[in-house]
Amino acid sequence: QVQLVETGGGLVQPGGSLRLSCAASGSVDIINYMGWYRQAPGKQRTLVATITGHGVPNYADSMRERFTISIDGAKKTIYLEVSSLKPEDTAVYYCTGRLRHRVSGWLERWGQGTQVTVSS
Repeated sequence: QVQLVETGGGLVQPGGSLRLSCAASGSVDIINYMGWYRQAPGKQRTLVATITGHGVPNYADSMRERFTISIDGAKKTIYLEVSSLKPEDTAVYYCTGRLRHRVSGWLERWGQGTQVTVSS
């Protein structure tokens, strides 16, 4: 069984920064890609960024300036650093990925999400 667990959300003041983490648990031997989406209240879930198992990032056009995605392959964990937070960044941030389980093969998974609220 493979699970993705996000941590690092919370309440942040405008202009602040935070780092989200997403760890893959289970017998994962290869990461194809992992990434972050977000869903603001009343809106659709949208792409923030993805990163391959080799560390090649891909950002949604509007996310390039303030968002940085990275991966620690040994820990099967990705990170999303966000700077200069704005109220419109308020959303549930979801981790996703396509990973290979040693027994079950390739799997696609979503995490449960972590709430980020930007407010003074």
